[in-house]
Amino acid sequence: MTTVISLEPLTAAAFAPFGVVIEAIGDPSFMINNGMCGRYHDLARPEVTGAEGAVSISVARSDAIKLPLSLTMMERHPLGSQAFVPMNGDRLIVTVADDDDGKPGHPRAFVSAPGQGIQYSMNIWHGVLAPLSGPSDFLIVDRAGAGDNLVEHHFETPFIVKGAT
Repeated sequence: MTTVISLEPLTAAAFAPFGVVIEAIGDPSFMINNGMCGRYHDLARPEVTGAEGAVSISVARSDAIKLPLSLTMMERHPLGSQAFVPMNGDRLIVTVADDDDGKPGHPRAFVSAPGQGIQYSMNIWHGVLAPLSGPSDFLIVDRAGAGDNLVEHHFETPFIVKGAT
């Protein structure tokens, strides 16, 4: 039997158990570039573990998804956090789950507002990149280096993510 997951708005409070919402809201922390640019400083702190790990910055280009979304797989990264920030302001679906004895528990699904990115905390189960329009480019901040930093879980029966966007 397929389980339906309803979309929730992506808010800092609702997402806190899974990581950090990255967004520029309110007044900037301080001004830079001769007063021409407001910097929203220290919005997320990348996590890495392991002597050979380093923080890495990458760009990914993802095709758009269509709702309803069939959630067939989730993954987690035990050696570092992962941040995804849409470079062109696209909205995305963010799926996460608590750990349930080494596998994902019941997933939750969030829909971001334009300009929001996220950082998954280390070892949090999450779905794949899921922009609502595309192709969409994402700035990625995560861990690079030696060690097994990817665990995948494939569901026997997919979850269906649907709801108003």
